[in-house]
Amino acid sequence: MVALATGCSGMPAARSGTSATASTSSPSRASLAVGDANAPMPAPGTCTIGSRNGQPMPDPACTPGAINPAVTQATIGDTICKSGWTKTVRPPTSKTNRMKAESARSYNLGQDVKGEYDHLVSLEMGGAPDDPRNLWVEPGTIPNPKDAVENKLNDAVCSGLIPLATAQSTIAKNWVTAFDDAGLRVTGGKICLRDTPTQCATRGGDGTGE
Repeated sequence: MVALATGCSGMPAARSGTSATASTSSPSRASLAVGDANAPMPAPGTCTIGSRNGQPMPDPACTPGAINPAVTQATIGDTICKSGWTKTVRPPTSKTNRMKAESARSYNLGQDVKGEYDHLVSLEMGGAPDDPRNLWVEPGTIPNPKDAVENKLNDAVCSGLIPLATAQSTIAKNWVTAFDDAGLRVTGGKICLRDTPTQCATRGGDGTGE
């Protein structure tokens, strides 16, 4: 059976302030679709799990990512950087269990495949909560390596290292290379700017992902 865990769920510590210093050039908003709960689920058997560096990747044609319009650079202090906020937007399991089963059929995954029903752009990154374009059954253990990436990117955004749009677009494009693509490095357990390694996140998540 596909495991019942939904999304990657970190609840970051509260942080005020909304400015961010880009380490790479980026648009003011990620070039991703705005979340729509009524977006269609891909047809059964039309999606394929990919791989990068031994890690599972969603089919970009089926799961390109989508964002929550309530989360912008101007609102991060009251949304993704506020402790407990992701609980307020996480869909109920009564809904995600049904969606997960449909998504598994879209990806032609058997009933014995274990994995997390994952938000490609995580809730703590301002991802759309219940848009099928932002959800996929990520095979593997729970928690998984992607959770740690999401937590560090949230730290980077909420510490002002990179803009929200950069974090959203890089994790949607390729979560395995998101740090490099965003101009970041993990040093001594902290997320820091690659070109200015002394500039690091000043806060840390709880390590659970969301």
